[in-house]
Amino acid sequence: MNEENLLTVIIPAYNEGSSLPLLLPGLVAYCSERQWKIIIVNDGSRDDTREILGRYSASGNFRTIHHKLNKGYGAALKTGLLACDTEYAVTIDADGQHYLDDIDKLLDCMITRDADLVVGSRRGSESVSYRGIGKSIIRTLAKVLMTVPIHDLNSGMKVYNTVLVKKYLHLAPDTMAFSDIITLVFINNRHLVLEESIRIRARKFGNSTISLQTAFQTIMEIVNIVILFNPMKIFLPLSLICFIITGLWGTPLLIAGRGLSIGSLLGVIMGILLFLLGLIAEQLSQIRRNQR
Repeated sequence: MNEENLLTVIIPAYNEGSSLPLLLPGLVAYCSERQWKIIIVNDGSRDDTREILGRYSASGNFRTIHHKLNKGYGAALKTGLLACDTEYAVTIDADGQHYLDDIDKLLDCMITRDADLVVGSRRGSESVSYRGIGKSIIRTLAKVLMTVPIHDLNSGMKVYNTVLVKKYLHLAPDTMAFSDIITLVFINNRHLVLEESIRIRARKFGNSTISLQTAFQTIMEIVNIVILFNPMKIFLPLSLICFIITGLWGTPLLIAGRGLSIGSLLGVIMGILLFLLGLIAEQLSQIRRNQR
C-alpha cells in the first residue's frame, strides 16, 4: 500500500513529552516508507511536547497543530481530522500502546471490504480493573439502547473514511467520549462498521486522563446520541415502567373498592407525558436529521 495520499495518521497529544521520543522515530520512518502523512495535534500541553514535536518539523510528511489551551481529546481529534486531506485517516494514541503494523491490518480490512469505519478491537487485551469494568458498563448500556455490532466502542485506533467522518464531526463531543459517540453515529447512519483485533502494550510513561468523570460524561453522551437518533428507545421504556408500577400499586386498591389513589393517578399522568415527550422528541429528531 504505497499509494500517495492514501492515509493520514492522526495523533492527539497532551503532556506526552515522555512517550513521544519513543514513538516518533519509528512512526516517522514507518509512514515515510509507505508515503503516509502524519498529523499530531498538541492539545495545549504544559510539558515539553511542543519542543519535541518541533524536532520533526523538517520531515515532509509530518505536520503539527498546536492548541493554545487544552480543549479535550475529542477536540484534538476533530482538529486533526478536519486537517486531513487523504482518502483515509487512522487515529492512534500518543502513549505508545499501539503497534504500528496493526495500522496495515485495519487499512487492508478497510479497502478489501469497502468499509466506512474499521475499529481496532482490544478484546482479550483489556486488563481487569475499574477502568475495564467501567468500559463494560458503557458497552452494555450502548447495546441496551442501540444495535451495536462492535465490541470495543472506545478504542483509540480506528480507520475512517475521511469524507464521512468530517460529515459527522459536529455530532461528536470534545471529550474522551468522542471515540464511543463517533462509532455510534456511523452505526446509526447505516454505514459499514467493522472490527479487527489489535494488540496493545502497557503505557510506559505518563498517566491516563480517564477517570470516573470520563465514564459519566460518556454515558450522558450515549444517552444524548440515542435521543438524537431514536428517542423512543429512552422515553417508551420509561413510560411503560410508569404504567407497570402504577398498575401494580393501584390495582389491589381498585379491587378492594378504594378507588384510584393520588399516586396511581400521578403515575398514569407521568406515563402519558413521557410517551408524548417521546413523540415530540422523535419529530424533532427527524427534523434535525433532515436539516443536516
